[in-house]
Amino acid sequence: QVQLVESGGGSVQPGDSLRLSCAASGFTLANYAVGWFRQAPGQEREAISCIANDDDGTYYADSVKGRFTISRDNAKNVVFLDMAGLKPEDTAVYFCVAHRDTPPLLAGLGGLKYEYDYWGQGTQVTVSS
Repeated sequence: QVQLVESGGGSVQPGDSLRLSCAASGFTLANYAVGWFRQAPGQEREAISCIANDDDGTYYADSVKGRFTISRDNAKNVVFLDMAGLKPEDTAVYFCVAHRDTPPLLAGLGGLKYEYDYWGQGTQVTVSS
């Protein structure tokens, strides 16, 4: 069965860190560009990061640049999102996405909507004091 499963969400205080995982089954994640999106209640879905499928180049939205880090562990078929310095405005459901090419995910970071190959079900991150 082909699927993406996110994990690692939770409730934390401002300034804390979390690591989100995006695990793939049924396909090899290393062959795909992977992105992280988030959606807060009442807001549009926002692309926040992606990692390329050719050179593992990493890209970030301004809202998370310098605080979040995306990486891969190809042996485990997993992509991570390390989040540091969390803020209340980071509260959202976080989704990972896999797509056969990188440019559409870069377009997503630019605010364009695209039909991606695979989506996960999301994991909730709540940042509150």
